[in-house]
Amino acid sequence: MDGWVTGIFVYIVVWWVVLFAVLPWGVRTPDNPEPGMASSAPIEPHMLRKVIATSVVALLVWLVIYAIAQSGLVSFRDMVKDL
Repeated sequence: MDGWVTGIFVYIVVWWVVLFAVLPWGVRTPDNPEPGMASSAPIEPHMLRKVIATSVVALLVWLVIYAIAQSGLVSFRDMVKDL
């Protein structure tokens, strides 16, 4: 990656993608939802746990992307030039 700004943007994009993958983890819906509530609303969403898990998994994915970019194995600049 060219600089720290690019690295931050890549991390943010990876974080959001991972968040949408982590959101369904451990979701339980109520057997008898209250009137006016969505039947698919989780009982306890555990958002803090999911945000922490998302941050850790996103960091690991970002480190892999960073290692690939720094190794020269894949050149993103060359990919753009070929378009």
